[in-house]
Amino acid sequence: MAGLSTGLKTLLKISPCTLDFATGDISVDGSKDSFEVMLNPASYSHGFTINSSKKETLGAAATEAKFNAVRPEKVGFDLVIDGTGVVNLPIPGIGLPDVKTQIQQLTDVVYTYDGEEHSPNHARLLWGSLIFFGALDSMSVEYTLFKPSGEPLRAKVKLSFTGFQSKEEGSLRANRSSPDLDHVVEVKAGDTLPLLCYRIYKDPGYYTEIARVNNLVNFRSLVPGTRLHFPPLR
Repeated sequence: MAGLSTGLKTLLKISPCTLDFATGDISVDGSKDSFEVMLNPASYSHGFTINSSKKETLGAAATEAKFNAVRPEKVGFDLVIDGTGVVNLPIPGIGLPDVKTQIQQLTDVVYTYDGEEHSPNHARLLWGSLIFFGALDSMSVEYTLFKPSGEPLRAKVKLSFTGFQSKEEGSLRANRSSPDLDHVVEVKAGDTLPLLCYRIYKDPGYYTEIARVNNLVNFRSLVPGTRLHFPPLR
């Protein structure tokens, strides 16, 4: 019946993707081979980071952290690649891909430079509930078992990916009135510089810096109609 589990084991699949620079959309590239792991990771990490900034105020007992940006998500895991035949039986008539070949197949998907995109491939990680689009941060290979000739029979691969955010997702996340954007404000009657700083930055303490940016000599008396520049927080 539809919706019921088939009982078949699902393996992590890493697929190369293409990026549309005009729209910022990313999609799986069906013209290139994907890489399916021999053994699923024992675990994986999925990290989320929010970047905040602090502005030190002279004489203040504590400084409140101000939101700056949402950083891309990160996913990391270890893979075991085996060439002994213990994990997978050799393919009839073909044999078993050696460890070097399997690592090259993985490298082609996540690391090899794409001449059309002028960057390494983006990739999709698909395993159970994990659907993650991103680009490789780092890849390291540790060889752990060898033939008498020195050819590797087993390897442990550490992979780390940084998530990709499309332009559409970015615009949905970004608040266009956010203090991490430039603002030009026209002064109205009754406005003060600390009040304007509070409206934009949620902190009136930035008024001295804004006075400096706008070359204000007397910031205590703002002239209605004056246009002031409020730069992004750093």
